[in-house]
Amino acid sequence: MELRSNEPTGPIENRWAQHKEKSKLVAPANRRKYTVIVVGSGLAGGAAAASLGELGYNVKCFCYQDSPRRAHSIAAQGGINAAKNYQNDGDRVYRLFYDTVKGGDFRSRESNVYRLAELSVQIIDSDGSTVLGTADTQPSAIW
Repeated sequence: MELRSNEPTGPIENRWAQHKEKSKLVAPANRRKYTVIVVGSGLAGGAAAASLGELGYNVKCFCYQDSPRRAHSIAAQGGINAAKNYQNDGDRVYRLFYDTVKGGDFRSRESNVYRLAELSVQIIDSDGSTVLGTADTQPSAIW
């Protein structure tokens, strides 16, 4: 059996942009014909399931825990990071990408992690999570 990741090919900086350009759109009337399976009910999985449901897709969301409240993002003590590039903090997409891949012991799909790093600012600014700030009002963590 051959395992294929079906990742987009090409330079890592352009993989997802090229994939989006080549992908076909699904008409709003046809969305109810598709069932989307979301594995994980943390912030990302929950947001994906809610967004796809609002768009009209049939969504099934599965979690490994005994309850969605025990999902990693919800129960985590850490937070979410983004390449926000505040003054003098040196954040950039590649740095977040490298740190995330390294933190995952180099076992993650690099093109997916790069895409996450690219969209991290938009995800944090739009998911509705509570942001805890520091004394100078820069967000330090998202819960």
